[in-house]
Amino acid sequence: MMPDSPPFSVQVDEYIMGFAPEVQTRLQALRQMIRETAPDAEEKISYKMPTYAQHGNLVHFAAYQHHIGFYPAPSGIIAFQEELSTFKGAKGSVQFPHNQPLPEELIRRIVEFRVKENVEKAATKKQKKK
Repeated sequence: MMPDSPPFSVQVDEYIMGFAPEVQTRLQALRQMIRETAPDAEEKISYKMPTYAQHGNLVHFAAYQHHIGFYPAPSGIIAFQEELSTFKGAKGSVQFPHNQPLPEELIRRIVEFRVKENVEKAATKKQKKK
């Protein structure tokens, strides 16, 4: 863990522990990718799933029987639409099947995109208040 990064959430630990060991391993790997890519993000449970927030929610994830759902908001899906086209998904979500490796580099780029997007929105909001 990075020295000044927010602490890991006990609630997220509990969420992850509720799954089979092989799913826990995938969830922990995803969690680590997000924490390394967005070290200033707050880790919490929102909508009954692990959530990372920095100037608003960045991403959420959740485990299901056959996949991990990753929720980077519609903008995160649209920005990486072509690369995500091999996965099932919807307006604001994508499914990473348990029988395939997590696309680590793509996940990191999506998280980076969402951090940048939220930081820019916050800066714009701050400018408008002046």
